[in-house]
Amino acid sequence: MTPVYTTGLPSDSVYPPPVYGQQYGLPPGYVTTQVPAAMPPPPPGYVPPQAPVMMPAPQCPPGCPPGLEYLTQIDQILIHQKVELMEAMLGWETNNQYVVKNSLGQQVFLAAEENDFCTRTMCGPMRSFVLHLQDNTGREVLTLTRPLNCSSCCFPCCLQELEVQSPPGQPIGYVIQKWHPYLPKFTIKDERKQSVMQIVGPFCDCNCCSDVNFEVMSLDGASVIGRISKQWTGMEAEMLTDADNFGVQFPMDLDVKIKAVILSACFLIDFMYFENSPKQDSHHY
Repeated sequence: MTPVYTTGLPSDSVYPPPVYGQQYGLPPGYVTTQVPAAMPPPPPGYVPPQAPVMMPAPQCPPGCPPGLEYLTQIDQILIHQKVELMEAMLGWETNNQYVVKNSLGQQVFLAAEENDFCTRTMCGPMRSFVLHLQDNTGREVLTLTRPLNCSSCCFPCCLQELEVQSPPGQPIGYVIQKWHPYLPKFTIKDERKQSVMQIVGPFCDCNCCSDVNFEVMSLDGASVIGRISKQWTGMEAEMLTDADNFGVQFPMDLDVKIKAVILSACFLIDFMYFENSPKQDSHHY
């Protein structure tokens, strides 16, 4: 007699209690639950990867480029460059990638460099690039374009510059390097290429056991408006890789487009002054 399968078995079912190792006929298509094999314990100090915490998207105010509404509610940005395994072990330059977070550690943007192997290898940190910043929905909100120029004070007519677009294809500002015999200086310009403020760096960009600060100042240098800080990450990390951490500060009520240009200036400063590591330097000679 063929048994009839039901959704539940009463206490007086004709089926005896299951016994380990005993086999019963099962309905067609039924797959038994597999008991996973015991996993070895993780090594001491192991921390499983955590899903990134996203910053909630605020309302976009009038006149704000789509995606930049995140910047309207913050006065501080943290930028963490991702460590690439091939770059850390072999010194081969790879496309830079960054995670942009707010002061609470919530992810705001993801930034990725678009470049080819030959340009990265031949031109090093002075290479041209296109940097794409996407929000948490995958929408590109900022496009940064850097041409191949010189940074030496001996060639003041062809210094570094960065065009900031939001949305892609629509310029909202520029970062232009100013000639100076020994200080890093940049001018922040709006979409009409009118100078609005300047960035002044230190005489020495060596950050042994301390942060390196680039001050965002008024055009006359009388007041400090914000700051871009290259943060000290420890001796081992500084020696073995060029993956850097930055902090960017600006007034809460600053125009959101200028906030985006100051944020973009941080990436240009990273390429110009902090991209080389000892391993990479050894490959360039």
